[in-house]
Amino acid sequence: QEEESEEEPKLKYERLSNGVTEILQKDAASCMTVHDKFLALGTHYGKVYLLDVQGNITQKFDVSPVKINQISLDESGEHLGVCSEDGKVQVFGLYSGEEFHETFDCPIKIIAVHPHFVRSSCKQFVTGGKKLLLFERSWMSRWKSSVLHEGEGNIRSVKWRGHLIAWANNMGVKIFDITSKQRITNVPRDDISLRPDMYPCSLCWKDSVTLIIGWGTSVKVCSVKERHASEMRDLPSRYVEIVSQFETEFYISGLAPLCDQLVVLSYVKEVSEKTEREYCARPRLDIIQPLSEACEEISSDALTVRGFQENECRDYHLAIEYSEGESLFYIVSPRDVVVAKERDQDDHIDWLLEKKKYEEALMAAEISQKNIKRHKILDIGLAYINHLVDKGEYDIAARKCQKILGKNAALWEYEVYKFKEIGQLKAISPYLPRGDPVLKPLIYEMILHEFLESDYEGFATLVREWPGDLYNNSVIVQAVREHLKKDSQNRTLLQTLAELYTYDKNYGNALEIYLTLRHKDVFQLIHKHNLFSSIKDKIVLLMDFDSEKAVDMLLDNEDKISIKKVVEELEDRPELQHVYLHKLFKRDHHKGQRYHEKQISLYAEYDRPNLLPFLRDSTHCPLEKALEICHQRNFVEETVYLLSRMGNSRSALKMIMEELHDVDKAIEFAKEQDDAELWEDLILYSIDKPPFITGLLNNIGTHVDPILLIHRIKEGMEIPNLRDSLVKILQDYNLQILLREGCKKILVADSLSLLKKMHRTQMKGILVDEENICESCLSPILPSDAAKPFSMVVFHCRHMFHKECLPVPSMTSPAQFCNICSAKHRGPGSAILEMKK
Repeated sequence: QEEESEEEPKLKYERLSNGVTEILQKDAASCMTVHDKFLALGTHYGKVYLLDVQGNITQKFDVSPVKINQISLDESGEHLGVCSEDGKVQVFGLYSGEEFHETFDCPIKIIAVHPHFVRSSCKQFVTGGKKLLLFERSWMSRWKSSVLHEGEGNIRSVKWRGHLIAWANNMGVKIFDITSKQRITNVPRDDISLRPDMYPCSLCWKDSVTLIIGWGTSVKVCSVKERHASEMRDLPSRYVEIVSQFETEFYISGLAPLCDQLVVLSYVKEVSEKTEREYCARPRLDIIQPLSEACEEISSDALTVRGFQENECRDYHLAIEYSEGESLFYIVSPRDVVVAKERDQDDHIDWLLEKKKYEEALMAAEISQKNIKRHKILDIGLAYINHLVDKGEYDIAARKCQKILGKNAALWEYEVYKFKEIGQLKAISPYLPRGDPVLKPLIYEMILHEFLESDYEGFATLVREWPGDLYNNSVIVQAVREHLKKDSQNRTLLQTLAELYTYDKNYGNALEIYLTLRHKDVFQLIHKHNLFSSIKDKIVLLMDFDSEKAVDMLLDNEDKISIKKVVEELEDRPELQHVYLHKLFKRDHHKGQRYHEKQISLYAEYDRPNLLPFLRDSTHCPLEKALEICHQRNFVEETVYLLSRMGNSRSALKMIMEELHDVDKAIEFAKEQDDAELWEDLILYSIDKPPFITGLLNNIGTHVDPILLIHRIKEGMEIPNLRDSLVKILQDYNLQILLREGCKKILVADSLSLLKKMHRTQMKGILVDEENICESCLSPILPSDAAKPFSMVVFHCRHMFHKECLPVPSMTSPAQFCNICSAKHRGPGSAILEMKK
């Protein structure tokens, strides 16, 4: 459980071997500095080795017979500064020869060359023993030295960044501005109880203005800031602010920045449970997140370096190299050099696979597929499937196959056989590819057989879902038949067999099974595959199954199965015959006219409510036959309709009065026929029946003069609701009078309006020009010589005549009329307009 909850490490480690192993077997490492091109390793026997990044020796310098205390490189990697315990200091170009060589009378603990030493203007370096000396090369190529600091014990650490030099002595840390030649600050040491030679100060620049100080168990993050001009006075132009300060659990041997975090190399002492004595434990490399007054541990690794039991805090060093966006941390101890690297995506996936977090590993690989080098998505996916199978999560494993195996048919087939071996073919069946790719038919047949042996419903589902061309259909049909021999009435198997027959285009067998099962898909099958020739003798079966759908299908396909054939097939089932003929009549009143006589009996027997509508709409049924059937069955309403249709309205009215005793229906019938004799018969029949008289009085007013009825009422006869009936008659009369007056007003107003309109029109002038002709002689109405006198007549109908072309008015008929319009019932041209000149 602890392993499962363990956090993923942030760094990975490997031992620097090859030449380093060979060196450290005979010697011990005392210091190391790194460049992105090479490494420089100093030893206790005064040797300096240049190594490549794999640890192979490329160059060796015998500098001193005693311990090399410090090696310094400029940023170009072309100049090297070395100091040793015997006071020797050398600064030389790796490619240009020696620049400076001096031996001092005391051990020189540190050296730092200017980061841009390669430039002629930056030929500077500092050394530290009892004093901090700055060496500068003058214009005559001579070196001159100046003391930057002394009197506070040995200088034990120095870091140069840009124009700032930071160093540590026994009292604290100082920062010097090389440009202004001013010391900016002093950061005092916190724990003065620790020996500075055993627990040296660790310095590193995060950037050009941020210095990180680690001493004992204390860490301080200092920021160099510009002082405002108003605060200058006699103070340096810059000052230092401590932005973060916190304590660590162990003694600090080295520091390095990692983005906004810190990498801390710690020296660890623990107490033995048995002897209760302190001993040196494995050093730790921690990544921490600095806060203002504390820190948060991100990761922590204990390192098994060679000889860690004999090492002290001062024996460990941490060197950092930034190369191609990657940070490398070198942990240096006397007998070992270990390289720590930031873990890449491949390492992350390795860790996830180790912890059996396959799904996360697969997701990480998919997201970073362009960056991973050692892993393949497919390999991770296959490992994930195997892991799920081992755990017994077969359904999840099968579902993941879709995504992982993709379109690789060979891998799909391999996985199917693997699932078969563990008896889990059913688990993988829903996820098998059905299109791209298509597996071998044997694969699909194997799964169908598995279901057929144990799960008929699952078998039916697969047959329904899988395209029929995935497997050998005849093989599966034979297998289903074998099972039907044991269970011949199994509906699931029968239905599945019908579907298989359909895939095989054996529609006749499929149809037979569907009809036997009374399956809803039978109609779809018939339509889809045009099986009408196969159902001519199965119409009764189809009608019994679903008469509505069957009739609709038969009527929609009359050209394939004739009406005559259907009626013949249904001869022994008149109730079904009626359903068919009724729908046929609804669609078209004339198509089945030869069967209308038969339909009278069918409606009378099975569907009386629709008999009367049928008699009304049909123009082909024999009325005598219909009347006979209705008389026999005593269908009064139908008989009344038939009598009236045959012209025997009196008998129809009599039947309504005597059989139905319904005065409202009798009145309605009389209104429909609109026959005065019928109204007379109705009045005569009703005159001695007070309720009938009431009904007549309420309804007769708009069709017959009510006086005819009122005069015939016997004196003294008591008539129910007489007053209301008389009031209604008067109201109806008043309404008629009002309607007539209203119509008269409208007619008069419209006539007057039209007369005025006509008068206005006739009063307008009429244009006469050369294009107009005489309607009688058809010559131009105007003479060619305008000077000659002429006479013409223009009627209001716009027809024009020469006066001499019109007949001379007589004494009996003095008015003149348009010859053309008078022949058309004497239109509006009777009035004339005469023009003379």
